[in-house]
Parts: sequence; structure tokens; C-alpha cells
Amino acid sequence: MRKNLVAAGTSLLMSATAVQAQGIQITPAGTLPTTLGAAQNFNGHVAVDIKSAGGSGKHGSVGMVDFAPGARTAWHTHPVGQLLIVTDGKGWVQEDGQPRREIKTGDVVWIEAGVKHWHGAAQTNGMRHLAIAYVQGGKSADWKELVSDEQYNAR
Repeated sequence: MRKNLVAAGTSLLMSATAVQAQGIQITPAGTLPTTLGAAQNFNGHVAVDIKSAGGSGKHGSVGMVDFAPGARTAWHTHPVGQLLIVTDGKGWVQEDGQPRREIKTGDVVWIEAGVKHWHGAAQTNGMRHLAIAYVQGGKSADWKELVSDEQYNAR
């Protein structure tokens, strides 16, 4: 009888562990395809790898973004702000009405909610960053007009 109780208790514990494990979802690397940045939101060659698992996309947007030299986002804002973590290369970020600022490998950039800005690679160097933006009202970004070559090249 005691053996049966121990076996039943062990089985119950294993079932509870399995249920808890279902609260963690993993998307294996390479499962989601790389997409090219949409022409209305980016100048130049931009590749985006969305980083998402389970229902995480309903809470925020996370993407590893690769910019070829000279490539950049359009002007845009975020309803809850945006965090950029530069993982490789050199680029620029610019708030509307302010001078552009250099960003490079290891830099972490916070952009406040509602701030109109763009970011991308420098003219002669590519840049990769992890971009994190939370969702509010069903969206994580409000895209505006493309950054002109004149705006991009202005110091």
C-alpha cells in the first residue's frame, strides 16, 4: 500500500512539474524567417529577425535588425518608448530637431514614448541592434515619412 502511495505521489508531482513547464515556450533559433524591411519604413537594405515565443508578440516587439551601410529606418515614434542595444557596427540615431548622434557596439539607447526619431547604419559601416518596443493600443510603432538623403547626411 505504501509503495502505491509513493508511486501515486511521485506521479502527481511529475504531472504538476509538466504543467508548470508548459508555462515556458521556446521558439528554436531559425524557426521564424528573416524578413526584409518594408520600403515604406526603411531606406536601403535592412533585414529583420523577429524574436518572439508563445504570445509574447501581443505585449511587445523585439527584433534583431541588420542595417547595411547607409540603411536606416523612416521617422517614427513608439507609444511606450523603445530600447536599442547595439550588438555590432556603427550607426546613428536622431531625434527630430536635434543633431544625429553616433551609436556603436555595446551602446544602449532609450528613446522616450512619442519622440519622433530614426536610427540606422553609418554611411560606410553596417550596424546591428536589438530593438525592443512595447505594445499599446495594438501597436508598437507609428511610422512616419522616410528619412531623406539630405536629412541622413546632415551633421
